[in-house]
Amino acid sequence: MNITVYCGASQGFNEIYRKKAVELGQWIVKRNYNLIYGGGKVGLMGAISDTIISNGGQVIGIIPKFLEDREIAHAGISELISVDNMSERKYRMIELGDVFIALPGGPGTLEEITEVISWARIGQNNSPCILYNINGYFDNLRAMYDSMVSEGFLTQDDREKILFSIDILEIENFISNYKAPEVRKY
Repeated sequence: MNITVYCGASQGFNEIYRKKAVELGQWIVKRNYNLIYGGGKVGLMGAISDTIISNGGQVIGIIPKFLEDREIAHAGISELISVDNMSERKYRMIELGDVFIALPGGPGTLEEITEVISWARIGQNNSPCILYNINGYFDNLRAMYDSMVSEGFLTQDDREKILFSIDILEIENFISNYKAPEVRKY
């Protein structure tokens, strides 16, 4: 199974972010899953990819040419796919992924996980979408999705297809029992 992980090219200010990225990487290797990610060697991208590499796992990175130097493309991964732009990177990461997990990151990370969540609602992504809520990082986003339900812009059923969790066992169960949302009819 390919786990697409969206995360920052920074580590953040709190060491817990790197620590939990390492734990997620260890879980991926333990389950014999493969990592699909942005291809960088720095920040949380570097932490999770280095963990998987050092434990004998498979890592596929997808990086736009203009970011190869800036995000320091990881030369030690199983495969580095160089693409022309961010849209192509996102498309390839979605195309290769079976599960989508967001670690803390910046606007790009938020955009990427939001896109796959949105695509699930319109029948273009049948895979689980998970926000690894380290240190409550995604609490405000969770509240926003709950507000979408209470204001009538998202169904409760669709909201339940988005997991916010820090618990690996809960994440495993969510993946194992996941059923894609029904395509909305107008």
